[in-house]
Amino acid sequence: MEQGRKIRVLETIRQGKIGGGESHVLDLVKSMDSELFEPVVLSFTDGPMVQALTAIGIPVFVIASEKAFDISIWKKVRQFLADQKIDIVHVHGTRANTNVMWAARRLGLPLIYTIHGWSFHDGLNPLIKRARIAAEKFITRKAQVNICVSDSNRETGIKTFGRFDSVVIKNGVNPVKFNPGAEYPDVKAAYGITADQLVIGYIARMTLQKDPVGMLEGFSLALKQYPQMKLLMIGEGELKDAALEAARRLNLTDHVIFDNFRQDVPAVLKGVDIYCLPSLWEGFPIGVLEAMAMGKAVIASDVDGTREAVQDGDNGLLVPAKNSETLAAAIVKLAKDQTLRGQLQQRAMDTIRSKYTVSGMTRQIEKIYQQLYHN
Repeated sequence: MEQGRKIRVLETIRQGKIGGGESHVLDLVKSMDSELFEPVVLSFTDGPMVQALTAIGIPVFVIASEKAFDISIWKKVRQFLADQKIDIVHVHGTRANTNVMWAARRLGLPLIYTIHGWSFHDGLNPLIKRARIAAEKFITRKAQVNICVSDSNRETGIKTFGRFDSVVIKNGVNPVKFNPGAEYPDVKAAYGITADQLVIGYIARMTLQKDPVGMLEGFSLALKQYPQMKLLMIGEGELKDAALEAARRLNLTDHVIFDNFRQDVPAVLKGVDIYCLPSLWEGFPIGVLEAMAMGKAVIASDVDGTREAVQDGDNGLLVPAKNSETLAAAIVKLAKDQTLRGQLQQRAMDTIRSKYTVSGMTRQIEKIYQQLYHN
């Protein structure tokens, strides 16, 4: 490798839609030391992330695939890595790993695997779960470095695989982008929400993991005790139709506003009073961190990585997953107690500023890049 040349790092992720992992990649490449690194991004589908990267001048490419271990694209990926003169490969998520690992190994490139959440979880068909565990065990042992985004994910890996070498680097938030003191467009007014209505925000992919129907069921119960509320549900996914149907079934159509993913998440959060994420499992939820950075009172499920960011009663409230009654009780508690809401909001901001910034996260990852490059 030429003396003094910048280290070319490939960041690769399975899709171009904006979600937690994709937001992580966007923040990472924007925060890298441009004197030392040249990031290149590979996605396996097009989408807003690809457009956002193009807009800021980051080289981004798409090799179309929507399945794991897609042998039909492996040679194309290998040629791409060679053409781009990649020095280090950093894969984000299982699917990206399975479709880049072979090419990286053939070219002798070091591979880093960030686990944003395990592909195996409770509720899966037992055969599918065993197959995913086997796949994760295989690909983690082929990586030079495994990065877990939470202590919980690391502990799950050790418990499941028996041997699992990894480091923990928790996700961070960009405080300039998510700045509660900045001026933003009035999202409440744009959605026709009156000033006296409390806004509950749910901003997530509408998937089994994020339990959008459970969100609606909890909100329905809360609304009976505190009617001056609107639920703003921002996102897309395979359960969106089910969520729309649940809203009709629960007679919530006048109380819930649905919209697709938006690029102006800080503006949306500015218009929210209480942020809810009733996930069934999490790695280390970037959506929760972003809400906390914007000074929102957070209610989230008491699951793995989430409980590492949210301390119940200190900087947010934790509730059991899949429990509409306790979710409703937490919403009503914060709706009625403005003092408590304010305390949680301040502690949430303090937590992000002191522990979870994107610059701190990036510097830790850059150290790994440099160690692998020079070794």
